[in-house]
Amino acid sequence: MPVIAVAIGAVVAIIVLIILFKLVWRVAEPNEALIISGLGAKSKAIDGVDSLGFKIVTGKGTSVLPGFQVSRRLRLDSRAANLEVNCVTQQGIPVKVRGVVIYKVGDDLVSIANAARRFLEQQASMDGAIHELFTGHLRSIIGNLTVEDLILNRERLTSETRSSAADEMSKLGLVVDSLQIQEIDDETDYITNLGRPHAAKIASAARIAEAERNQEATEREQETERQNAAVIRDTEIKKAEYEGQVQQAGQQARQEVILKETRNAELEAERTEKRLESEVRKPADAKAYEQVKLAEAEREERISYAQAAATEVQLKAQRESEAIRLIGEAEADATRRKGLAEAEAIKARAEALAENTDAVIAQQLAEQWPQIVEAGAGVFGNVDNMVVLNGAEGVEDMLAKALTLGGTGLGVARQLLSNLNGNQPAANGANGHTAVPAATVPVEAPKED
Repeated sequence: MPVIAVAIGAVVAIIVLIILFKLVWRVAEPNEALIISGLGAKSKAIDGVDSLGFKIVTGKGTSVLPGFQVSRRLRLDSRAANLEVNCVTQQGIPVKVRGVVIYKVGDDLVSIANAARRFLEQQASMDGAIHELFTGHLRSIIGNLTVEDLILNRERLTSETRSSAADEMSKLGLVVDSLQIQEIDDETDYITNLGRPHAAKIASAARIAEAERNQEATEREQETERQNAAVIRDTEIKKAEYEGQVQQAGQQARQEVILKETRNAELEAERTEKRLESEVRKPADAKAYEQVKLAEAEREERISYAQAAATEVQLKAQRESEAIRLIGEAEADATRRKGLAEAEAIKARAEALAENTDAVIAQQLAEQWPQIVEAGAGVFGNVDNMVVLNGAEGVEDMLAKALTLGGTGLGVARQLLSNLNGNQPAANGANGHTAVPAATVPVEAPKED
């Protein structure tokens, strides 16, 4: 806390010092002078003059004690005062003179002190004082001059005016930077009449000069026209020569153009012929050659194809003929072999039958028994109602009778074997018996009580 309080106190003190410094310190701008009066505001003696009783500060700063001293500013920049004075010349001619005076407070301390004593609180009244001062001096000086002097020697007027006012300006602490006489007028037209002889003389000289110039101009124009005519003549001659040359050159150029066009036409014809040669005839010849070659190739291809087809047909016919021949030979050989086999089989059966008839028949019966039973069962095809007595024995007895009906069972078997072996049944049996078809015997089964 003590440190913060000390820091705050220091900052406050600095701020107070800055405020006091700004209240006390005054700075003079480059175009002004500070006039300080009051307690202790005294300056040293200037050019042998005792202290002024106030202090002058220019181009720097100084301290001013509030309440004890007073600081005022005196402007040192330039000022302008317009002059408009009615005067009478040495010749008694009234004139009005207009001009302007550029003045300022002097830069030395004496001039500043003199101006401060007279205009410090009344700086706006400087222009009026300067106007009155220079008005009096201009009237005095113009009264000793003629109008001609005022017109022809204005520098004398301005220099005499500045010289006559220099002492008074110095006492006021002011200096003249510039004095310009802008205009001089008179109410009697003296200045205008003063210039008329000169103006007439100048006008006469001007007319004479103008006439001389016109005469010279006319002569020059005529000479120029003659020269122009000669030039035009020469030009026409040259033009005719040039036109003839141009026509001749044009004819030569046309001939050359015709020759060039003829040559170009020939070249174009040659180019066209070559182009047609390369673009039309050669492609046409090439296309015709290509078509001929294609036709020849197509014809050769068709011939080759026909020859190949004929060869293929011939080979196919040969292959088919050979196949038919081989098939016929195979079928004939198979038929022959089958006939031989059947003959051998018949021969073998005949020999077997001759040697052991019963055994062969028994074997054949055993092999063909289903057919034999089927043939015997045909006997009962037309029986509507059949009564079997004695059970199984009655059935066996009935089947045995059916098989032996119309002949012995052996005869039926032989007939069946003969049919199965492909032989037609003889009119008589193998043993001289006539085959009798099986008769249909109705069998009536006993009714149950």
